[in-house]
Amino acid sequence: DVLTESNSWYRGFTLFLTFLFYTSYHLSRKPISIIKSQLHRNCSTLIRPPNLNGTDNETWCDWVPFDQDNYKTLFGAVDNSFLVAYAIGMFFSGIFGERVPLRYYLTIGMLLSGLFTCLLGLGFYLNIHSIWYYAFFQAMNGLVQTTGWPAVVACVGNWFGKGKRGFIMGVWNSHTSVGNILGSLIAGVFVSSAWGMSFIVPGIIIASTGVLCFFFLVESESDLLARILKASQSRIADLEEDNEKEPLLQNSSSNEEIFSSPGQSNSISSEPAEEHTKAISFCGALRIPGVMEFSLCLLFAKLVSYTFLYWLPLYIANVAHFDPKEAGDMSTLFDVGGIVGGIVAGLVSDQTGGRASTCCVMLILAAPMVSVHSHIRHHWLLTMWMLLVCGALVNGPYALITTAVSADLGTHESLRGNSRALSTVTAIIDGTGSIGAALGPLLAGLISPTGWNNVFFMLITADILACLLLSRLVYKEVRGWCGHSPRHRG
Repeated sequence: DVLTESNSWYRGFTLFLTFLFYTSYHLSRKPISIIKSQLHRNCSTLIRPPNLNGTDNETWCDWVPFDQDNYKTLFGAVDNSFLVAYAIGMFFSGIFGERVPLRYYLTIGMLLSGLFTCLLGLGFYLNIHSIWYYAFFQAMNGLVQTTGWPAVVACVGNWFGKGKRGFIMGVWNSHTSVGNILGSLIAGVFVSSAWGMSFIVPGIIIASTGVLCFFFLVESESDLLARILKASQSRIADLEEDNEKEPLLQNSSSNEEIFSSPGQSNSISSEPAEEHTKAISFCGALRIPGVMEFSLCLLFAKLVSYTFLYWLPLYIANVAHFDPKEAGDMSTLFDVGGIVGGIVAGLVSDQTGGRASTCCVMLILAAPMVSVHSHIRHHWLLTMWMLLVCGALVNGPYALITTAVSADLGTHESLRGNSRALSTVTAIIDGTGSIGAALGPLLAGLISPTGWNNVFFMLITADILACLLLSRLVYKEVRGWCGHSPRHRG
């Protein structure tokens, strides 16, 4: 009874903590997209201070080196410093995540991410105008942020079974959008006055959550059992100071009965959390059925999502001539839609058992919605609704693949009980997706000078390719529904 109550409480607490942790990860990524429209502005619409030195009336309000015509290319370079480092680091992060205690791994990652985010903000106060400074610390931030996703998914996967995993993780995955929204709002408060604080405040927040992680995270039920037994040993030692600890623990059958669960051996070692299976290899994880298809699908789905993430505020500011704060606030509607999309995708996939089919349908609907959005950009009431709809349809499949699908594949029946695959599988899927996340903003930076319509055409093409990559899995699921073959999730 004690263990059952503890399990229930810690299951909910772990869900809350990991939600908080990854919210802070995304909160610290968002400011760079908000301050872009502040670093390069339309100076002709502003009143020039009379005491300002210099003669260039067109770029006096811009932040060097983003004051020239190549500013979009430079923005793309800064974005890709983060995203390329993130994509490369993710393939190694899962391997480390299987071999290092997740609590320490997350703590170190969040503390370092907080440091590098704050250093980006210090560029404002130290008057730093080198593109290499911003690119370097963005790259370092991208590298340490790879600690987050495999670790939090592994923690949640350790506590929750497959029954309602899609719905639970769909709700839980709203941390991505909540982090983006909070990051936009926090950065928007400071962007027009002192944009350095748009980085420093999120940096302090993620570092603070790292401290919470160190003291409070319990990463699995076996970890909880180990803590309970350790506490029990300590209490017994206090009560029986004069007796040797080892014989007392070996002979205490009542203590074993209290903490043993049905079907569990009555002889519990003092280190129950010890894993006796080897962590899966990288190639072994790739051989799990479905990993390749979902990884490549996520590449294109994440390309679309991250293009919106990094370029939507600047697009809104350019087209509607909104100030940086208003553009950042409006862009949060895309993330609000993403929350709804992730929940709906998880719920539908739980009810139908069709993870791939759910993703494919939403991606098919997303392509025309993106096209419509590109043609109604001057009608802002309609644009607000379209941002909500596009956010749901674009982020729904992305959320489902990175959460429930990754957890399903990381505990696939082909693993024959090997529990040390979840972090590696999650890292492979999200790492492949991160290649698309790096390509999307880079291509947007290169294509946008030719017109925003071409950027939207790129996004539509990516959505279609993501659908095609899931066609084999969708076919298998449909045959399963028709009774032709057994249906397996993932």
